[in-house]
Amino acid sequence: MRVGFIGLGSQGGPMARRIVEGGYTTTLWARRPKTLEPFADTAAGIAESPAELGRTSDLVCLCVVGDADVDEVVCGENGVLAGLQPGGIIAIHSTVHPDTCRQLNEHCADRGVSVIDAPVSGGGPAAEAGTLLVMVGGNEDAVQRCRPVFDTYADPVVHLGGVGSGQLTKLLNNLLFTANLGTAATALALGEQLGISTERLAEVVCRGSSNSFALNSIRGSGGTLDRLAGMAGALLQKDVRLIADLAQKAAATPGAVLDAADAALALMDHPR
Repeated sequence: MRVGFIGLGSQGGPMARRIVEGGYTTTLWARRPKTLEPFADTAAGIAESPAELGRTSDLVCLCVVGDADVDEVVCGENGVLAGLQPGGIIAIHSTVHPDTCRQLNEHCADRGVSVIDAPVSGGGPAAEAGTLLVMVGGNEDAVQRCRPVFDTYADPVVHLGGVGSGQLTKLLNNLLFTANLGTAATALALGEQLGISTERLAEVVCRGSSNSFALNSIRGSGGTLDRLAGMAGALLQKDVRLIADLAQKAAATPGAVLDAADAALALMDHPR
């Protein structure tokens, strides 16, 4: 399978490198030429446009920032869809609205192109180690065709259902992570008020039954949410807003997890 990759930032760059090192014929395109520089020592080809990348690819992986970026790169002038041939697949690794993936899938189906949503969790270090988590939604056949490529940077790859289900799962994951940040941060703050060192409490809790990824993130950021707020506050705010809106439209009851996430966003000065 020939692979095209667009979105070579801190997350996408290591993913693309793993694909190249996995022996796949790989073509890259980037808005910012500087992000292509780390691939100068590889066999990866460089396309002049997304359309050219599409013409030389069977699978195109996108790791761009948001919904508008996905739409522009795929459907814009000289977009991927202008070059990708029938039978091609577009994998959306970005975290976007599930409806963005569903609508794009319907649009691409007219060209004989499949779309799967495949948001990721774990960050650049996990991609470098080949242990990224990929949450996939889409047609079974298309997903199976992509698995060997995904396996170069991911373990596990979990197929969750139809197009959009990967995005829903990622949003739920981020909702719970945000909620966990809030509960962990306030527990550490309460301990400090009661005379227990934040550093020592975090050391104990991270080895106990209440340990969490969120707690360890706070511990590694100085014991407060300040640094995490600057790094991820806006993105978590976006994701919580999305899942809250989807729950409301589905007449679903989020319950305590949304309350806790809202509290965390308020603590990070990024209220929903």
